[in-house]
Amino acid sequence: MATQTPVWFITAATSGFGHYLALEALARGHHVIASGRSLSRLSPLADAGAHTVVLDVTSPLPAIQAVAKDAVAKYGYISHLVNAAGYVLIGAVEETSPQEDYDTFNTNVFGVLNVSKAFLPYLRASAGHRTICNFGSIASWTGGAGAALYYSTKWAVSGLSEAMREELAPFGIAVTVAEPGYFRTGFLNKGAAVNSEKTIEAYEESAAGQTRRGLEGHDGKQVGDVKKGCRVLVDILTMSGVAEEQEVPIRVALGSDSGPTIREKCERTMRLLDEWEGVTGKTDHED
Repeated sequence: MATQTPVWFITAATSGFGHYLALEALARGHHVIASGRSLSRLSPLADAGAHTVVLDVTSPLPAIQAVAKDAVAKYGYISHLVNAAGYVLIGAVEETSPQEDYDTFNTNVFGVLNVSKAFLPYLRASAGHRTICNFGSIASWTGGAGAALYYSTKWAVSGLSEAMREELAPFGIAVTVAEPGYFRTGFLNKGAAVNSEKTIEAYEESAAGQTRRGLEGHDGKQVGDVKKGCRVLVDILTMSGVAEEQEVPIRVALGSDSGPTIREKCERTMRLLDEWEGVTGKTDHED
């Protein structure tokens, strides 16, 4: 029996990893349904052979379910769901407003949840290799002054992905979280990164203020090549190329800076546990 052609549904395909994943999949002869908030911004992918649809991941679940139903009807199935939508909110916790906080979680976390909810009935009913890839970040592993809301959403996506992997393994659906380091996408471009409306002078010379200035200066100088990163990621998600005969892992530490950052966090955590275990571990009932 011939292997089915992979069919990808990708959110936030107008730019960044979503865009280049779509191009890489198309270059391999796969079917791609690329979504974003603007059809005009998706036109380069349409020209490359993708089917394009409008989707705002913050829409109510019924609206996302309608998009999912139409998307599955296009080819009869979906094999790869990529939740790539997300943005960074820059500002100290005291500076960001409750609405800004909610909007960040609504895109970065609730968007992943609702898009997954909409597609899961079809993924469960399908046969063959099926994968969900949620986008975390190097920020899934470290907190950082001046972008706490972004870091916390990516921690949430990492934990959500681990739980989804356990839930969906019995159905033969692999779930992974991509945790890229700094790649040269438009993620930090002016207008892509969102600064809190309110700033507090006391934070300007602190670590939070340094983050605000540092991220702006980092744009366009990131070490990662997004095209190379997407080539590796598509290999991993399709268990081909450099990932042939390998299972889809729980996480993909993508980029030369991601792995060392995660490793250093694990080592610091181990030292912390060793230091305090004699105190914090003595809390059981005597019986």
